[in-house]
Amino acid sequence: MAESTRLVDVVQERIDTFLEGQRPHLAAIGSDLDPLARFSADLLHGGKRFRALFCYWGWQSVAGLDTADDPLAPAPGADRLATVITASAGLEFFHAAALVHDDIMDNSDTRRGRPAAHRRFESLHRDESWLGDAASFGTNSALLFGDLLLSWSDELVSDAFDSLPSRDAAKAARREFNRMRTEVTAGQYLDILEENAWRSVDDEMLLGRAQRVIVYKSAKYSIEAPLTIGAAMAGGTPDQLEALRHFGLPLGIAYQLRDDLLGVFGDPSVTGKPAGDDLREGKRTVLIATARENLPPSAVRLLDELLGDAELDDDQIAMLQATIRESGAVDAIEESIADQVSKARQAIDAAPLAPSARAQLSQLAETVTARTA
Repeated sequence: MAESTRLVDVVQERIDTFLEGQRPHLAAIGSDLDPLARFSADLLHGGKRFRALFCYWGWQSVAGLDTADDPLAPAPGADRLATVITASAGLEFFHAAALVHDDIMDNSDTRRGRPAAHRRFESLHRDESWLGDAASFGTNSALLFGDLLLSWSDELVSDAFDSLPSRDAAKAARREFNRMRTEVTAGQYLDILEENAWRSVDDEMLLGRAQRVIVYKSAKYSIEAPLTIGAAMAGGTPDQLEALRHFGLPLGIAYQLRDDLLGVFGDPSVTGKPAGDDLREGKRTVLIATARENLPPSAVRLLDELLGDAELDDDQIAMLQATIRESGAVDAIEESIADQVSKARQAIDAAPLAPSARAQLSQLAETVTARTA
């Protein structure tokens, strides 16, 4: 995975360069905008860069650069490489915007071990003793901050697509990007819908609805779309894009199932989020739906009563964690993760993709589903 590790560094350099270019624009408007520059640099520093990695390897799976050479070093394909790095950076800006908005909707206090964006703006208001409500200022400012990140994402992605020598490839990549934006926004809405509307839904429908959220909020957006955007940029054929979809969707489902487990059982020192955070937020995940199907009615009533209580203490979190484990839901989710990863790998075994990229994608399948954060 050495190439992927170095790719993360290259994408970070592109992100940093872009942000440095934005600083003079913000400063020219006024020094009051300095928090936007600082907060964006903090939010976009580090991270796993999965979307960038899948965009690159989707591109590489079609471009098929000579694996005897260093695919990240200057070469005859360096211009094309710079283009896909720019697109990958754009996807990371989109992801950062999604995190900002997601933390507002979930009323989260932290992100990656530091205060969430709306909490940082809220603290700024309090530190400066400004008029009005600090929490309201924090939320409103973070909404605009997320929108700014979305704008910068589109700027980077548009630069990348406009640099492609093939107009057909540029149009195809733009279609994939546009589809991703629509689907993830729809998925986010479905997520908050489930948190609020689940009591009006028949119990036997809850698992299917939770699975739908996974597909559109995370699976397609996190893995499938970056893969197909990269492949489309390289001029991928319908067969190549379809193979990557068949790889990306089940892997994306497995990725989110792992995330759901971490949201309930993850180590705060590793995840950067409080223990059992999804329980306090009332996330109606596949994990919860699976547990409800296997628990006795009395335990289901208790789970439903406590889930979504922002004031849950450590003992209540531990009790809910034990209840979910005893239901067999954790084992069922682990089995589902393994099945989805197997399905993903089978989808590219004989796919018309560059062998080196197939090998890297197979390794990434392990990386994104066996993680602890």
